[in-house]
Amino acid sequence: MYRPDHATHTASTAHADDRVQFLVVGDETSLAQLEAELALLPLCARGRVFVEVADASQIVPLATPMRMTVTWLSRSQRTGRPGSGERCAAGEAGARAVRAWCDEMLCDGPGETRAIVTGAFTLVAEVRDHLLDAVGMAPAAVGAGR
Repeated sequence: MYRPDHATHTASTAHADDRVQFLVVGDETSLAQLEAELALLPLCARGRVFVEVADASQIVPLATPMRMTVTWLSRSQRTGRPGSGERCAAGEAGARAVRAWCDEMLCDGPGETRAIVTGAFTLVAEVRDHLLDAVGMAPAAVGAGR
């Protein structure tokens, strides 16, 4: 069916979308909690899931809403601080992925974004600090586990 309001829609046309998007972050220490948090999301939830693990052997199937994209971050396949030659430390890959995602997806501010952060202290603290301090998310929009 032809809809005239869509006839002039282009890639540069602003698109009003008032749905909440979710950012879910965890690591190998919080897989059970991560699964529980994902199970509580609405079936129509959309957003991104980052899960940091030591190596690919820790990757397991995760049930997520259809519009959620899951990215597994294996520390064994990543380097640490750029130019240092160090191995990727626990929490580093997840925090780096969140910073990059925020830079790309939240360029106009946090809007209606909710974050669920689980895992070891280093990951939770770094991600939560970034979301609150650098991105400007409200504390109520950032749920931290553990």
